[in-house]
Amino acid sequence: MSHRKDVSSPQLIPLSYVVLACVGEGGATTPEIVDMAERGAPYLWTSAASHVYAEPKRLLRLGYVQATKEAGKTRSRTRYTLTDAGRATLRDWLARPSSFPRLQHEAAIRMLAGDMIEPEALVESLRGLREETVALEAGLPAIAESARRVPHRTRFLLLQLRLIERLLEAHRLWVDEVEEALAPDARDRTVG
Repeated sequence: MSHRKDVSSPQLIPLSYVVLACVGEGGATTPEIVDMAERGAPYLWTSAASHVYAEPKRLLRLGYVQATKEAGKTRSRTRYTLTDAGRATLRDWLARPSSFPRLQHEAAIRMLAGDMIEPEALVESLRGLREETVALEAGLPAIAESARRVPHRTRFLLLQLRLIERLLEAHRLWVDEVEEALAPDARDRTVG
């Protein structure tokens, strides 16, 4: 069974709502949509850039956005805006209850099979998660700054940023806990 998203389908996929949200009331060009998606990608979702580029065109064919040409620095750009159907669909989706996110959490799977490797090696493998978390945290001030440049969305983007901060903190603290629990002097203790 393939988990690949069929971007030719008339069905809306999770990426559809990401793109509709990026377009929002103010509209957005494809480069702006890609920029917004790439800023959120390492923190909140994953999508190949090619899918992000293709999705506005698919939403145009489905009638959820409309397109107009505008002058760019070197060539014209397409600006997408929500149609009434797109706005209604996005508002309907926004009003639905949110579910807990489904994660493909590589570090958690390593923990599942932790009995297959020496504890020191497992801890060492998780240090990569800590390093990446620190690197991602370093990018948060730029996200906060960009949020302040979108006045109609600033408070929402800053609240989203708080979620990102907490997710990163939770991962950093979890790696610390694993490191402590699997330390050579802690092997006889039970994780509490």
